[in-house]
Amino acid sequence: MDCLAQKTVQMFLKRFLICNLLFILSCNSPTNQLPYYNSPDFNPVFIKNSAQLEKTITHKIEDFAFTDNNGNSFGSKDLRGKIHVANFIFTSCTHICPKMTTNMVEVEKKFQNNPNVNLVSFTVTPWLDSPEVLNRYKKEFTLNSENWHFLTGDKKKIYSLARKSYFAEEEIGFTKDSTDFLHTEHFLLVDTNLRIRGIYNGTLGLEIEQLIKDIYELNKNSF
Repeated sequence: MDCLAQKTVQMFLKRFLICNLLFILSCNSPTNQLPYYNSPDFNPVFIKNSAQLEKTITHKIEDFAFTDNNGNSFGSKDLRGKIHVANFIFTSCTHICPKMTTNMVEVEKKFQNNPNVNLVSFTVTPWLDSPEVLNRYKKEFTLNSENWHFLTGDKKKIYSLARKSYFAEEEIGFTKDSTDFLHTEHFLLVDTNLRIRGIYNGTLGLEIEQLIKDIYELNKNSF
């Protein structure tokens, strides 16, 4: 079994276990809270109340600011108080990125008129993907919604944010050197307080369906 197949199997097993945990918890709780993810190993942490949350969940997406496809500054300050889904792509990618973008459009269709949900695509080749390039890509391959932001900027800062804040490369976490190329199929669901609440394989339709359900759930039940 190759590396990609192993990662896919591992993600399905993890999703199966999480869904079963959510089912068990829902039998004893009036709400169906999504787990939190506090470390690069993505072990789910379930929280009962806000007091426990503050003591237990210490990880948040760090402050950042990059340049969006319109040439404007966009960053964490614009995402506070909103749910967002993040992924990492590059416009010249011909492998997994087209499928990831197509699947993100499915999310866009559901939330394009919801200002409380943002989609954020970071380029991993910022030396090639200028704001103008990203804007052309967005107009060609998406519905061009205002709440989907394509970001470019300093490579080192983007890669550090991806690995240390978004845990974008699940099995690698903090150990990956910033000079190594970042390429991941993961979509990350982040809540209004910049805490990670879900990880999904962005190339798989069933994972996208679950992501959409989780966004609705997170929008209803959050603390």
